[in-house]
Parts: sequence; structure tokens; C-alpha cells
Amino acid sequence: MKGLLKISRAIDGFNGWIGRMVAWAVLAAVLVSTANAIVRKVFDTSSNAWLEIQWILFGAVFLLCSAWTLIANEHIRIDIVNSLLPKAVRNWIDVFGHIFFLFPVCLVMALTSWPFFVRSLLQNEQSTNAGGLPVYPPKLLIPLAFTFLAIQAFSELIKRVAIMRGDLADTASGGGQHAAAEAEAERLLQAAREATLTAQPDTPGR
Repeated sequence: MKGLLKISRAIDGFNGWIGRMVAWAVLAAVLVSTANAIVRKVFDTSSNAWLEIQWILFGAVFLLCSAWTLIANEHIRIDIVNSLLPKAVRNWIDVFGHIFFLFPVCLVMALTSWPFFVRSLLQNEQSTNAGGLPVYPPKLLIPLAFTFLAIQAFSELIKRVAIMRGDLADTASGGGQHAAAEAEAERLLQAAREATLTAQPDTPGR
């Protein structure tokens, strides 16, 4: 298990680095959008290439940061029922979900989107908008993103099994901002219970 955990840490490090680097594309998109708006208002001119760059940057962040988001357990969940279940049951749900849902979907998307990119590359596909950009570079983001996400799913599966075996310490909801919020909510609830018990007057004897 130690060898697998070492692989998991390497995967986490790689996808974390990719996510942190690609996240800067948000700033780039803001700067491009601002510059495009200024040029359009001041010089009464614009370019479809500038607009498409914004779309590509947004797509890069959305796709390539997905594995980093999974590491932090920040993907949106429907926890109304899940949060009421025992921790052991939730662990098994995570294992089942990673094996039978997340991992297969990532593989299907990665394998089917690769020919989609290759055809575009071989045809030197260009944007249908006048002055637009080549289409194949952003299409490459799709197989890359789902490959990274599939690798991260494997890492998350390793960590979940290690937690269930007692080889790895667990964290609330796997970490991330939501985990911190849940932990803080639980602390406040516990403090409120203790305050309520302390404030209750002693029942006089009969």
C-alpha cells in the first residue's frame, strides 16, 4: 500500500501543479476581455480572435482544473442524504462511484475525444468566424482534461481504500473549503448544544 500511496502523492502533485498553473488563465481572460472592450470602445474596432481567445482560456480553466478540484473535493455534490450516512457507508459510496462512474466516464470521454481532435488537426480546422483562430488546439483540451481526471480518480481511489484500511488519516469530506465549512458548522453545533445544556436550570426536587 505504501507504494500505491507514493504513486497517489505523485499524481496529486502533478495535477495540483497543472491546476495552479492553468488557474492563471482566469487573469489572462480578464485582461484580454478588458483590452478588447477598451479597443472596441476607443477605436471602434474588434477582432473575433480576441473573443475566441477568451473562450479558449475559460475552457482551459474549466477542463484542466477539474482534477485539481477533485483533489480538494470541491466538486458540487448532493449531500442531503450522503451526509446522514455513517462514515463507513460514505467511504464505500466513494469507492463504488469512482470505480463504476467517474473512472469509466473519464476513459470514454478521453478515448472518444481523441479522434475528434486528430481529425480537426489533420484538416487544419479553422474557426468559421472571420479572423478566428484554429479550432484543433482547444479540442486537444478535452482528451487531456479527462485523462488527467481519470488519473486523479485512480489516486482518489487509492487514498479512499487506504483510509478504509487505516493506512491513511481521514479528513472531513476529503479536505477543501467545503470540508472546512462542514467542520466549522459541526463545531458551532456542538458549542450550541453545550451552551443549551449549561443554560438549563436544575430541576427542583419534589
